[in-house]
Amino acid sequence: MLKILFPTMMLCLTIMCSASKWLWVNTAVHGFFIAFLSFSLFKWDSEAGWSTPNPYMGTDQLSTPFLVLACWLLPLMILASQNHISKEPLIRQRMYLVLITALQVFLIMAFSVTEAMTFYVTFEATLIPTLMIITRWGNQAERLNAGTYFMFYTLSASLPLLLGLLLFLDYTGTLSFLTFNYLPPMSFLSSGSMIWWLACLMAFLVKMPLYGVHLWLPKAHVEAPVAGSMVLAAVLLKLGGYGIIRMTTTLDPVTLYLSYPFIALALWGIIMTGSICLRQTDLKSLIAYSSVSHMGLVTAGILIQTPWGLTGAIILMISHGLVSSALFCLANTTYERTHSRTMMLARGLQMLFPFMTMWWFIASLANLALPPLPNLMGELFIISSLYNWTPWTLIFTGLGTLITAAYSLYLFLMSQRGPTPAHMTKLPPSHTREHLLLALHLIPLLLLIIKPELLWGWFS
Repeated sequence: MLKILFPTMMLCLTIMCSASKWLWVNTAVHGFFIAFLSFSLFKWDSEAGWSTPNPYMGTDQLSTPFLVLACWLLPLMILASQNHISKEPLIRQRMYLVLITALQVFLIMAFSVTEAMTFYVTFEATLIPTLMIITRWGNQAERLNAGTYFMFYTLSASLPLLLGLLLFLDYTGTLSFLTFNYLPPMSFLSSGSMIWWLACLMAFLVKMPLYGVHLWLPKAHVEAPVAGSMVLAAVLLKLGGYGIIRMTTTLDPVTLYLSYPFIALALWGIIMTGSICLRQTDLKSLIAYSSVSHMGLVTAGILIQTPWGLTGAIILMISHGLVSSALFCLANTTYERTHSRTMMLARGLQMLFPFMTMWWFIASLANLALPPLPNLMGELFIISSLYNWTPWTLIFTGLGTLITAAYSLYLFLMSQRGPTPAHMTKLPPSHTREHLLLALHLIPLLLLIIKPELLWGWFS
């Protein structure tokens, strides 16, 4: 674990000491070195479930896929940001890269700590660099408003979690993830324990986000620079799902009685946010609302507490992380050339960038869960487990799947097909860097078809 954490910390030193002309090359190469080093975590030889180099840090088969995804996103964020950040003063370039690296350090620690209070601290620490990236490097004047939404939604939901963890420590005497599965279940169902359950999970449900507390996400995505949108969609939303999976193992049997309204809200959110996507005119806003729809399915899969539901949630979170990050990269390439996110003003791009249209097509099909991609595998696992829980859920999941296919095709057709406006005929061509960036998103997604047990090993 330290072999990944220490090089990531040293990346800050690389950023501050590199010459200006080698800054982006050195940072990207260092980032890819960390990413390839993280693949060694998939080599699993522990029979106890955890591989711990010390009592404070360790990985199991639940945290390893998220940790590798976070490490893989670091060099991709650097590649995606190079074009528009490299035009700024050198000190701002260094500060931007240091903030991305600091966020990466907190994410690695959040996915690798073995104690709940340390997890809470690192979970909250991710707020600081993300907030600075959104408010300082956002594209529009609304970025301060988006940062305010992001901060207050996260803080107001996270403070009860701190109190819940302190009460949990008083009740059980431990906050170690290593012993969570061996604790006796809570033996009472008083109103106090129900408030405790809500306090422990609300921070993660807001981070997912659950429909109803999701308003911070579209604002943050739309106003953030491309690296902020990528890390929000790919990793930070998954931090909420990871936290729910970790905490619900200890909160039974209260979860059995209190999860019904949240499952209903998640299923209703799939249809509502999908319907919102169908009438969006802003490219990044549509992709952001589609993330809320997918995370609603993940929330329902986690809260029903079955092995198939949890396996499907993990598979869908990892595959959605790669696909949504690729979609935000594609939206950024369009924005850098047309300087507009309005889909009516930037259409007919297939005639200008046919190779980029191929990436749009693959990403859109992955977003609507085309077989045999892992997205479909995750959705089928969750839908099957929900149907087994109650057949009535098939109405919501089936309708949600149809709406997802509709807005994914709407996204592709509106941006790529149709007549090309006259003001778009002299756009600069696409670059090799952009094609490499998209290939590094979508090729790992295709490779996961060959070896899906990397994701579901925790429940096999």
